[in-house]
Amino acid sequence: MDLLLRTTLLAVRNGQIDVDEALRRLGGWRHEALPFATIDHHRALRNGYPEVVYCAGKSPAQAAGIAERIWERSGRLLATRADESHAEAIRRVVPAARHNAVARTLSAGGPDPTPGARPVLVVTAGTSDLPVAEEAIETVRALGQPSEIMVDVGVAGVHRLLDRSEVFERAGVVIVVAGMEGALASVVGGLVRVPVIAVPTSVGYGASFDGLAALLGMLAGCAAGVVVVNIDNGFGAGFAAARINALRGVEDVRGAWA
Repeated sequence: MDLLLRTTLLAVRNGQIDVDEALRRLGGWRHEALPFATIDHHRALRNGYPEVVYCAGKSPAQAAGIAERIWERSGRLLATRADESHAEAIRRVVPAARHNAVARTLSAGGPDPTPGARPVLVVTAGTSDLPVAEEAIETVRALGQPSEIMVDVGVAGVHRLLDRSEVFERAGVVIVVAGMEGALASVVGGLVRVPVIAVPTSVGYGASFDGLAALLGMLAGCAAGVVVVNIDNGFGAGFAAARINALRGVEDVRGAWA
């Protein structure tokens, strides 16, 4: 929860301020203008999570400046596509930030996983898809949902996937991360009952066209109910999966493996 909202509501409950003062505080700082950014401080109130810092294209100082203000205001932070220089700058102003170099993320202040919730299962076709998969996992965890990962079970050796049915039975949502031709998403979509989110990656040789082949393959897949996000967009898949899983609550959905 946004720290300003929490402290304001506590102050009202304790009689330290009246309702009019609370309204002034909550309505008076919806965004903050910096020389290089305008930070949306009410995003957590509208969408349930503070603004996420996309570091690519930003200087380390810019990324750190935005991250510092989001952290101070909300007590939560997620930064994506951060290189080592971004990570170093952000950790100077948010020492609590945890850097996942594979995912290229920094996170701090996330809640503990929802008790009793089924995990979001992230499945990769190959080891080369791990950076995108890890970005999805870090996003899911930042939103307070549990996660599991299954690595390198692509269709070139589909028996590796079929031997892991018990893992799918635990999942509330499945994220499939695959490059090359992207076939794994359709295979998984034909085997499970839970929502499947497909993430095409830019992994592959020339004719994969930096992920376009996987994207088109996933969009044209024959398995019903598989939805697709943009190329390499582990963050988008993780955010959507966490929202879906949160809506499921602790519902016990049996037999995810058909």
